[in-house]
Amino acid sequence: MLEKCRDAKERWGGVSDIIDHWLEQRQQLIRTLFSLSDCEIGEQLNSQLTLFCDQLMDYLSSGHFEVYEQLLREGSEFNDGSVDKVQDLFPKIQPTTDTALDFNDKYGAFEAPTLRDIRDFAMDLSQLGEVLEDRFELEDQLIEILHNAHRPVAKEA
Repeated sequence: MLEKCRDAKERWGGVSDIIDHWLEQRQQLIRTLFSLSDCEIGEQLNSQLTLFCDQLMDYLSSGHFEVYEQLLREGSEFNDGSVDKVQDLFPKIQPTTDTALDFNDKYGAFEAPTLRDIRDFAMDLSQLGEVLEDRFELEDQLIEILHNAHRPVAKEA
């Protein structure tokens, strides 16, 4: 997952400050996600989990309220049908948002977990990792369709 994120940043980095910042947030989110598996149960896990949930909410917010809007605006300006091409992607992204929000609600404060809580956490974290990987692929498609397709046209203008 981290390698795919690096590839996305190499492909799309430098074209937009908002996208660059968002891809950096993604990379940091993935690093923190992976670090959770090395944490010992207790204060260390709770601290890293709080950090991860904060990063997750920031990433989701940036996507929905900055990046997606910028990409749609850019696609609309070119009026080349690219906005129509991505309309089927948004309904696929929404369930990933719901899963991430549910994870945040459940584990944003993970104090004094029971054995069952730990087991559930491990399963939920694994599921969230898979969901985020799907989300990242969908978001990369958004960037590809709404931004990269216009890059040669924008340079000519």
